[in-house]
Amino acid sequence: MALLRSYVSGGWHTAADEGVPLHDAATGEEVARISSRGVDFAAALEYGRRVGGPALRELTFHQRAALLKALASHLREHREELYALSARTGATLGDSKFDVDGGIGVLFSYASKGKRELPNDTVYVEGNVEPLSRGGTFVAQHIATPLRGVAVQINAFNFPVWGPLEKFAPAFLAGVPSLVKPASQTAYLTARLVELIIGSGILPEGSLQFVAGSAGDLLDHVTAQDLVSFTGSASTAQKLRAHPVIVRNAVRFNAEADSLNCSILGPDARPGTTEFDLFVKQLVTEMTVKAGQKCTAIRRAFVPVELLDDVAQAASERLAKVTIGNPASEGVRMGALASLEQREEVRRSLKALLDAGSVVFGDPERVEVVDADAERGAFISPVLLKADPERSEPHEVEAFGPVSTLMPYTSTEQVVDFAARGGGSLAGSVVSADREFVREVVLGAAPFHGRLLVLDADDAKESTGHGSPMPQLVHGGPGRAGGGEEMGGVRGVLHHMQRTAVQGSPAVLSAVTGRWVAGAPRAEGVHPFRKSLAELKIGDSVVAGPRTVTQADIDHFAEFTGDTFYAHTDPEAAAANPLFGGIVAHGYLVVSFAAGLFVSPEPGPVLANYGLENLRFLTPVKVGDALTVTLTAKQITPRIDQDYGEVRWDADVTNAQGESVAKYDVLTLVSKEQP
Repeated sequence: MALLRSYVSGGWHTAADEGVPLHDAATGEEVARISSRGVDFAAALEYGRRVGGPALRELTFHQRAALLKALASHLREHREELYALSARTGATLGDSKFDVDGGIGVLFSYASKGKRELPNDTVYVEGNVEPLSRGGTFVAQHIATPLRGVAVQINAFNFPVWGPLEKFAPAFLAGVPSLVKPASQTAYLTARLVELIIGSGILPEGSLQFVAGSAGDLLDHVTAQDLVSFTGSASTAQKLRAHPVIVRNAVRFNAEADSLNCSILGPDARPGTTEFDLFVKQLVTEMTVKAGQKCTAIRRAFVPVELLDDVAQAASERLAKVTIGNPASEGVRMGALASLEQREEVRRSLKALLDAGSVVFGDPERVEVVDADAERGAFISPVLLKADPERSEPHEVEAFGPVSTLMPYTSTEQVVDFAARGGGSLAGSVVSADREFVREVVLGAAPFHGRLLVLDADDAKESTGHGSPMPQLVHGGPGRAGGGEEMGGVRGVLHHMQRTAVQGSPAVLSAVTGRWVAGAPRAEGVHPFRKSLAELKIGDSVVAGPRTVTQADIDHFAEFTGDTFYAHTDPEAAAANPLFGGIVAHGYLVVSFAAGLFVSPEPGPVLANYGLENLRFLTPVKVGDALTVTLTAKQITPRIDQDYGEVRWDADVTNAQGESVAKYDVLTLVSKEQP
C-alpha cells in the first residue's frame, strides 16, 4: 500500500520506514500508510521563511487574490476525484461536498475579498491618520505588514479538505507561507489535495508545505515571526499552547477546539409552526451530517419543558428514516465515523452522558447498515438523549459523533444560563419568531459564543444552517472552544500580519503608506484629470475656483431638485435655526459646484466617477460665500485584470476665509494609458 509523501523544502519526501496503516472508515480496508520519519522540520520552516515568504511578499494583495481564484478554479475541476476519496473517510456524497466544495468556496471568497476590500499594494493601511500635534506636522498611521515566518497549521480529521484550505487562504492572502499538518486518520485525502495544488504550478514555490505523519519536533523550531493554528480537542490545544517554545517566543497561537454547541427552541414554536419543524430538522441534520463529526454540531438542544416530549417524538421519527451504511451506496444518508478508534471514543463518552440521562432514540452498541459490515466499518447509530440540565455531564462531556442531548428549560433567564454552562462554544442557534425572546437570548449568550444563528420562517430558505462556518464570519469561540478566531473575512488576513503604529511627518507617512496624507506636498501643473494611471502620482492636485453662491443658485436648486427644506427656502425659519441663523445653500449644491470647478470636461483618461465617500458638511455656506475646491490624488489602485484602475481623490471645499465647508473622497476610474 502506498506510503503518503510529505512536501517540504521544495520537494517530495518519502519516509524510510513502512509507516502506520490508515483504513477505509466503512470497509476497514487499508487505504494508505503514513509516516513523517526523516522530515527535517527545522529546515522546512526555514525554507518557508527564506523562499516562500519573500516570493509572497513581492506580490500585492490583488495578485495573491488572483492566484487564490485560479487555484480554486483548478481544484473545482478535480472535485469528483476528491469526492471519491472522501467516501473512504466515511463521508456520504453530501458530506464530501460540504467538505470539498466548502473548502474551494473559502478560496473563492478570500479571492473576492482580497480584490474588493484590500489594496493593490503590499501594505495594509488601517484606520484614519491620527494627528499628534497642533500644527499638523507630526501625525501617525497604523499599518499592517506580513509576518516574516510560517503559518503552521495543525488540522483535525473531520474536514481533510475544508480544514487546511480555510487556514491556508487568509495566510496566503496576507503574504505568509503555510505548513499543513493534517490529522493522520484522513490524511490521504489532504495529501491528494496538496498533490493537486503543487502539481498545478499556480502557487509560488515555498508558499505551501505539507507533512504526512507525526509533527515530531516541529514546534521546537518556531519563532516569534511564525504562527501556529490548531484545530482539535481542547486538551491537546492546552498542551500545545503551553509548549515552552511557543510560550518563550510569544508565538501567535490560535485554537479552534471542541465545544458543546447548543440550539434553543423558543416558547412560541409550538408543534405545527414553521419554527418547530425547523428546529427538529436542524437538530437531525447536525446529528447526521459527517456522522456528527463536526466541531459546530448541536450537542445540547434546549426546549421549553412543555415541548420536550413533542420534540423528542418528532426528532425520533426523523432519525428513524436515516439510512446508515456504505457512503458510496445510493440512498445512504449517514456514513461511518472516521475510524474504529473514534467509535470507541464516542461510546466511552456516551457512557458518561447516560449517567445523567436516558436514550430517546438509537442504540450505541447496535446499528443496521446498508452494503457494509457494521463491526468492520466504524458505524454507529444516531443517539438522541434526554437529560436533566442541572447535571454537569451534558455541559462537560462531548461525544464527537451523531449524538445530541435534549434538555428542558422554564424561562429565558434559565436557558441563557444553561447555554453558558458549556464554558464557551463555537456556534449556537435560536429558533424562534419571538423577537423579544431572541434579543434576550442573543445578548445573554453572545459572550459565550463565537457565532449565533437566529433561524425563523423569514430566513429559513436561504440560511446556511447552524453548523456551517462562513469565510466572511469568524470561526472560533471563547473558553472551551479554544479562545481563537479563524476566517472572519479580512480579520483572518490581519491575524497573519503585524500591526505597527508609524509616526512622522505627513510627507513621510505618504511615502510609507502610498497614500497622500493631508499636509504632505501637493504637485500642481497639468490638470490631473489629463493624466493616465501610468502618469498620475500621489499628491497630484488641482485648485479651482472661486465660485460665489447666489440666492438665485439656492432658489434654482430647491426648485429643480424638489429639496425645499426650510433652511434653504424660509428666511424666518432658517434664522431661528441655531445651527444656521439664516438661509444656507444645500450641501449637495456645494458638492455639485465643486465638481463643476474641478472637472476637466474634454475626453481623456478619466472614464467615470463611480463613488463618493466620507462626505461631511463642516461649515454652513451662505449667500455671497465664495467656494474654492482643492482636489488631490490620494490613492492609486490599478486593477490587475482591467485596462483601468481606481483613483481616490481628496476633495476639500473651502470658503473665502479658508474654512473647510465640505470634505470627502471622490472615486474615479482612470485608464492605465492615454486613450
